[in-house]
Amino acid sequence: MADPHVVAVLVSDGTCPLELGVPAEVFGHRYESVPDPGYELRVVSDGGRPVRTSIGVELGGLCSLDTLECADTVIVVPATDVMEPSTQVVAALRAAAQRGARLVSICTGAFVLATAGLLDGRRATTHWGHTDALARRHPGVEVRPDVLFTDDGDVLTSAGSAAGLDVCLRLVEIDHGVAVADAVATRLVLPPRRRAEQAQQLGRPPAPDPPGLGISEVMAWAVDHLDEDLPVERLAARAALSPRTLARRFRDETGMSPYQWVMRQRIDRACALLETTDRPVEQIAAEVGFGSAQSLRTRFKQVMTVAPLEHRRCYRTARAG
Repeated sequence: MADPHVVAVLVSDGTCPLELGVPAEVFGHRYESVPDPGYELRVVSDGGRPVRTSIGVELGGLCSLDTLECADTVIVVPATDVMEPSTQVVAALRAAAQRGARLVSICTGAFVLATAGLLDGRRATTHWGHTDALARRHPGVEVRPDVLFTDDGDVLTSAGSAAGLDVCLRLVEIDHGVAVADAVATRLVLPPRRRAEQAQQLGRPPAPDPPGLGISEVMAWAVDHLDEDLPVERLAARAALSPRTLARRFRDETGMSPYQWVMRQRIDRACALLETTDRPVEQIAAEVGFGSAQSLRTRFKQVMTVAPLEHRRCYRTARAG
């Protein structure tokens, strides 16, 4: 049996229970309806000392920073002293990075990684209310205020609390594929996984759905008809909206145009089929609406950075290991 993938969550005084609960739910629970992804969650503090959360409840029984020496993934959650981590925390994070651990931040936890110099020259984000401060304090960081999370390979950063769920589900997707990530999202009663490029601030609240199908219903319908031609005009007709209004509503709710959203659903479905079936690329391309294998290969590589069959091989190699 493979060794567990150790996920160390770094906390300190003022940690918000919600943001600690995000990785705890994704990596610390086992559900009958979800294949066991093999994670082992450990909560870590400087010196293993108890910490007092933002609501005054004390957390005890914590692991020491030595845990970072064997952690595969280190997640930093925000706290009141998050902008001034101790020298011990900085040293432990740097050592983990040099060893090859994957580093992740939720919300203002990005300031800890930045202070340790681990975001220099990288794309990063944090809660929209703190992106300007992150850019001012750490000019070497390419701050992205307009995304839910950034995925820079071995370093990922996310916006506020809810975006922490998005980045944690992204980690599951990287480790175990789309099907397992979707199973975790379903178990947590979450909507389909939001993509990194979705905007943090979606502008004015969307207007109430007019008569006919609402946007969410049109999305659900489209997911069930990915093998068909889905131009914006057809989606608009299903929602009893003009194409321009539908495009605006899609942008408000997803941060993407209808075309971009449909393409993303097709790629996600293709990932799931590559991971869970032996169907040839030509058949998968037809099932998800790309029309030709070459079209699927081109779009797939643009989004996933690898060709479809390489994705299948890497996924199965990782699962076998």
